[in-house]
Amino acid sequence: MNISPLTTVDSQAVSSALDEFGNQVQDVLNQTSSLSLPERVKVFITQIGPQLLWALVILIVGLVAVRIVMRFVARGLAKSKIDPAAHSILKSLTKFGLYLVVVTCVCGALKIDLTMFVAVVSILGLALSLAVKDSLANFASGILLVFSHPFTIGNFIETESVSGTVAEIGLIYTRLNTVDNKHIYIPNGQLSSAKIINYSAEERRQVDLIFSISYTDSPELAKKLLLGLIEDHPLALKDPAPLVRVKEYASSSVNIICRVWVKSEHYWDLYYDLVENARRRFDENGITIPYNQLDVHVIPAPDEKTGE
Repeated sequence: MNISPLTTVDSQAVSSALDEFGNQVQDVLNQTSSLSLPERVKVFITQIGPQLLWALVILIVGLVAVRIVMRFVARGLAKSKIDPAAHSILKSLTKFGLYLVVVTCVCGALKIDLTMFVAVVSILGLALSLAVKDSLANFASGILLVFSHPFTIGNFIETESVSGTVAEIGLIYTRLNTVDNKHIYIPNGQLSSAKIINYSAEERRQVDLIFSISYTDSPELAKKLLLGLIEDHPLALKDPAPLVRVKEYASSSVNIICRVWVKSEHYWDLYYDLVENARRRFDENGITIPYNQLDVHVIPAPDEKTGE
């Protein structure tokens, strides 16, 4: 990639604009070379001071205006139907644009040729694009995540061996809050190409549990007890109907599968309630939960004399 012509043109524009502003100052100094210091200061303030004062006023008013506008933008986004995940990026882009307008107005007040400003932006943009290409890739990935909607603010997701609630989708990183209140920052570039499990995408989830009972116990009784436990729980959804069936005959137990639907926000409440209450219900009705065991059959060795 050949960047020399662009750099040369921009450098010439910057140099020309700076020379123009410097010449203005030099002309004032030349005109006042025969005057005393107080008179020089007076002439300088008279001729250059208004530009500097006007530029300072524009800068102060512009910064205040940016803060006011950003407040209205934040309120507007909060009331809009735009995905909350996009709010952070939209606010950052809006603030950058407003600051760009302020700087442009200040340059105009100083009578600095805007060609210089465009040239500086071009040079900085070129340098930054080469120096922070990974960050730019993360920025592009952040926009992709916002508009492709694999998840949004408040979703509980799992990715790259970590899991947590999405708290913020920023320009460069996405922040997850873990269940133990830790913050995990994941580069957007990694998220855009990683496998993501979104546990909050749907309104309902299925609790999938397996209970083991002894071979000496009745599977039908165990199924009846589990169905009763589900019917009595207020968080368990009755439609779709729960499923309680014998899943397999394992080496040391009969495994019964239990599948019941629940609203996503109540998943863990129902999960732990079923696990805890199933053991209590089994104990009350004499059903045992077996542990792994091994039956050893000893075959006597034949008698050496008789061969039997």
